[in-house]
Amino acid sequence: MDLIRAGLGLSKTIRNVGRLQEIVLVFARHGFDEFITNNVTTKIPNFVLPKSKKRISEELANKSEKDWNQVLGFRLRKCFEELGPAFIKFGQLLSSREDLFHPSFLEEMRMLRDKVKTVPLADVLPAIEKSLGKKIDQVFSYVDPIAIGTASIGVVYRAVLLDGTPVVIKVRRPGIEKEIETDFSIIMFLATQAERVSKELRYLGVTRVLNDFAFTLQRELNFNIEALNCERLKKNLEKHDEKKLYYIPKVYKEFSTEDILVIEELKGIPFSSNELILEKKDEIIPKMEYGVQLFLKTFLKDGFFHADLHGGNFFYLLDGVNDGRIGLIDFGLMGSLSKNGRHHFIAIVYALLSYNYENLVYEFLDVAEYDTIPDIDGLIRDVREGLSPFVGLSVKQTNFSDLLTVVLNTLKKHQIFLPREWYIIFRALITIDGVGKDLGIDLNIFGILEGDINEIVQSTFNKEELMEEAAWAARDLTSSLRVLPRHIRWFLRDFAKKGYAIEVKNTGYEKELVSLVGALIFLGFSLVAGIFIFSGIFIIAAKEIHIWSDIPTLSWILWSLGLLLFSSGIGSLKKV
Repeated sequence: MDLIRAGLGLSKTIRNVGRLQEIVLVFARHGFDEFITNNVTTKIPNFVLPKSKKRISEELANKSEKDWNQVLGFRLRKCFEELGPAFIKFGQLLSSREDLFHPSFLEEMRMLRDKVKTVPLADVLPAIEKSLGKKIDQVFSYVDPIAIGTASIGVVYRAVLLDGTPVVIKVRRPGIEKEIETDFSIIMFLATQAERVSKELRYLGVTRVLNDFAFTLQRELNFNIEALNCERLKKNLEKHDEKKLYYIPKVYKEFSTEDILVIEELKGIPFSSNELILEKKDEIIPKMEYGVQLFLKTFLKDGFFHADLHGGNFFYLLDGVNDGRIGLIDFGLMGSLSKNGRHHFIAIVYALLSYNYENLVYEFLDVAEYDTIPDIDGLIRDVREGLSPFVGLSVKQTNFSDLLTVVLNTLKKHQIFLPREWYIIFRALITIDGVGKDLGIDLNIFGILEGDINEIVQSTFNKEELMEEAAWAARDLTSSLRVLPRHIRWFLRDFAKKGYAIEVKNTGYEKELVSLVGALIFLGFSLVAGIFIFSGIFIIAAKEIHIWSDIPTLSWILWSLGLLLFSSGIGSLKKV
């Protein structure tokens, strides 16, 4: 990615020395001067680092873990507010990583969500007209000059197309791309240098989320990606939404570009509104339960989902046409998980439902990131102790968010971290659960998962999918068998040319070697036999079989060869 490359190259070339000086001065003034190394200040000509009145290390000396997280969070928040949109965006990202940071630190970062300044329409008008390739009044009959939404990357205005259709225009802040590229490079550089001198900052793991930051920004800066996300989610929902509950707004692609997004305006009440809770609660409860079930189904079957489903992005529609449907907005942050990842997720959910601590730990270790191999027994013990308050509760009585938070905190204690895509999944589920609680609804996500788990397993591990996996495995094995003799021949030719010699000494392991050879021979026979048997099944996969004679002769031949080879393999074991 461009942002990552820019950050990695900063130690060699500072692209904006003036901006670096400004950032260093702000951090120094808020107490971070002791973490700013000579490697930073030497890159700024004729610069003398000012000293803060009260150093962070002095303030942290007699503080508890909660207190020093709050102190660091407060100081960083003040820096980010002063340094502008790119740093505020970074703070907002930090505020969403409950798996990495202490709650008191997260509380400070969450205060940045309302700190983004709005942009007057006059300032973004040139960018809108440049993207449209024409004057704004040639596309819109009206544009509200007061922004209805402000974020670090974009600003949102209401508008009306010439045909009278109400829309919203999402436009990128002027100069934000260059500003973010410069600031991200400096953030990465400063974080790396600061962690070298502070174990407290290393504990916070700021650099761990920098790549996540780059990944998120790279997509949020390009509104074409958000438009594609919107259309892809709409197609996925249409496959599963039998009740036509969800409504995805139309994207006007003819007016949308990388810099602006023109999308249908939804008329309704956001789920974050108290008005909705008071007036429509009885109508919303069954729809939310169905909506969560639909969310889980689309995620587990398609691996693509909306990852930012807070109350402000849900709308209870009241437009006279789609009344009672649930509208979704803001498709900048989406999540995806591969087929193999979804298999792991199902196994994790099943382990949680059955309180199988060992399987739960091993499944997480298969997908998590860690620098050193953890103490497995200690981790299992901590997971067991953490989940003990939930044992004995029914699925309906179990609080999904609380249980998942316990698991994530236990993993963090052992310095085990979930990859970005996995954390987005769990955060999305916790966020949906939180929306339900705000509306006074017990969504019982565990109950929904338990009810659907058998159907999901059957659809995930069906005959067609297993046949496909077997066919690809057979293809890979065939390729390997074709290449192996060639490489053996090259090796022997090189071996003979250079005059190597092998000396074999008898050390009393003849029986073990014979057993090993027999096992390898049996494995070879079994693999080839499996290929023949699965090939026979593959041939009849598309045929209707009612009686034995309907099975093709070729399938019988392949099965016979498979059984013959397997029998030969067993025979080789008996000779050992």
